[in-house]
Amino acid sequence: MALRLLSRSMSLHMHSMQLNATRRLINSYDFSRPALTPVPWSLAHNRLLHVRITDQEAGLQTKREANRNQNPFREEVFEEPTTEAPKQRHKFRPENKLKEKIPKKVHDFGDPDTFGDTKISDTQDPGDVEEDEFISNPTRRSKKLQAVEYARQIKDLMKANRLNEAIAVLEQRMLREDRVKPDKYIYNLLISGCAKAGYTRKAFALYTKMRQRGLQVTGGTYTSLFNACANAPSLGDGLAKAQILRENMLEKGYEPNVKNYNAMIKAYGRCGDVDTAYMLADEMVERRMELNADTFNFLLQACASNSEHGFRHALLTWHKMLQSGISPDYYSFNAILRCARDCGFGDLDSMREVIQQIAPAATGKKPVLQLEEGEKDNLPSTSASATSLPAQIEVSTTSNELELPNLLLPQPHLGSLVALEDVTRPHERFLLLGGLTGFLEHMKQHKITPDIETFTTMLEVIPPTNAAEKQLLSFVRKIGLKADVDFFNILIKKRSMRFDYENAREVLSMIRTAGLRPDIVTYGVLALGCRTQEEARELLQQMQVAGIKMNMPILGAMLRQGCANKSFGYINEIIQLSLEEGIKPNESFLRHLHNFHRGCARAIDARHPSTKTVVFKKGHSKFCDKYRLYYEELGLAGLKLEDAIAKVKERPYEKYKVPPVEGMEPLKHEHLKRKTKPRKYIKKIKIDELQDDPPREPLKRIE
Repeated sequence: MALRLLSRSMSLHMHSMQLNATRRLINSYDFSRPALTPVPWSLAHNRLLHVRITDQEAGLQTKREANRNQNPFREEVFEEPTTEAPKQRHKFRPENKLKEKIPKKVHDFGDPDTFGDTKISDTQDPGDVEEDEFISNPTRRSKKLQAVEYARQIKDLMKANRLNEAIAVLEQRMLREDRVKPDKYIYNLLISGCAKAGYTRKAFALYTKMRQRGLQVTGGTYTSLFNACANAPSLGDGLAKAQILRENMLEKGYEPNVKNYNAMIKAYGRCGDVDTAYMLADEMVERRMELNADTFNFLLQACASNSEHGFRHALLTWHKMLQSGISPDYYSFNAILRCARDCGFGDLDSMREVIQQIAPAATGKKPVLQLEEGEKDNLPSTSASATSLPAQIEVSTTSNELELPNLLLPQPHLGSLVALEDVTRPHERFLLLGGLTGFLEHMKQHKITPDIETFTTMLEVIPPTNAAEKQLLSFVRKIGLKADVDFFNILIKKRSMRFDYENAREVLSMIRTAGLRPDIVTYGVLALGCRTQEEARELLQQMQVAGIKMNMPILGAMLRQGCANKSFGYINEIIQLSLEEGIKPNESFLRHLHNFHRGCARAIDARHPSTKTVVFKKGHSKFCDKYRLYYEELGLAGLKLEDAIAKVKERPYEKYKVPPVEGMEPLKHEHLKRKTKPRKYIKKIKIDELQDDPPREPLKRIE
């Protein structure tokens, strides 16, 4: 009962409070305003009870902004999404639903407990994302091909000697226009092409791109890269890159195969590191790998790069190959010819040990000379200690009774060899290999037919006589080989070096008879025989008629003759030609000028009688003025000889930066240039009518 009375009194009190509030609203209402729609009592009642006061009205927002940067426990801040005006709907498009924007999470790295400034992100690499977006949006005018079709285009361009265009298929067509990811086959194909042409730096640049793309590096890739080092224009650059590549291969734990080892031996051997080449061959033996003919051929090429001891090492390698049961091939005979041409056998005692090692049965026998009674009177008295080999070799080329030594046979013999002291020239070393007849017979036993490149190299190692050259020409015509202009250029050079200039000019008519055209090398070797100023002018006129431009090797050959004959007018004209044609001098040209200038100064200081003539004084004065002006024109005034050479020295890669003519690039590998020259038969050349050697004085008996 008491509770009912209390609730009734409370309800009457609340009703009176509501009436009083209503009277206050009516009294405060402005009747001048327009009338509004009456609001229900319940809504007005709720609006009065729930009054909202914002933080900004209360002054809390300003305090919060001021204290935000001073909060030490703050780790993350959420950016408030900015409200944008809704875009106008297109009348032809369906209504797009508004997407809710998720606030981005911004990391704060101002905490002192955070080390470094690296932002940790679980997202994908931005470079990969950019590449995927680039590839997924091809250009409008591009038409993607299959990988086989791209590879076919690259192969066709490399066969046509258009390596730059083949590289452009990858770098321009695939990556920029079609936006196609290349595979490892495309890269291996281009690296192999660059290696064959000698584009060493480009081959390694492609290898770097290949690794950056995460493509697998195979054994063929390493083989091509080592071949690029072997064909490098600069031996030092090739050797440095080969060492880096080998270290990289060992760091990755890659086990090289036989082809990789052969390519490494080839690279180190051609670049002059013979010790490493043989060490790799020993490593193959330790790993029980089979040494094939290519391995020994590359070792012989390594011997050819050692000018001091290469011939001796080549003989040991040759017989090691025979002991292994491997028959020499075409490349083996060509390599041994290069060793005989370019290399010596070093220490005489070491050479004797090599001969005893490869021919133990022959060294125990004393050579017996089988001569007729009439020929014995023309020979000097011989003994074991006072016999010179060159005299015996000269007689052996003219007499059939003397037996030439042959150190290439499985059972080598010394023949009529007496001493080794004076064997220093190429043709003397070639006679130790059986001479021209014995060498060709040995090739015939192994069923190998020599080509014109073999005879070109053989032409440089035969004795310097017209008879030996006629014999070689007869062999070329008998086999039926086509000769190129390089063969005749070597013949001209060989005759010019022994001062037989008339017979050297005779070769020019042989070239025309064979149906070939002389090239710039032909005129370069003919310049070796221009002893006078008139002969030089005649040669220059022939070059102008043939449309061949002057170069520095030709001027250098003429300068050499002018310095040898002490012709001041000849030398001044050569210097003037160099300035007019804008031909940059090389090292040998500057050395010849410097040595001639210094020789004249020394002769004047020594008061030589030839320097006191009026002709010498006048010519020397003009030469000194010309020499000084030449150095000033080249910007070499005041420099020493070595500094001037270093300034004008040609860089091996500079000449290949010239833009290609008609799409053809200059080949960096010299061996490939020979394959592009035309070859003709020499049947029309009348070899029997060629001039013979001048009569030699008979050898007198030494009493």
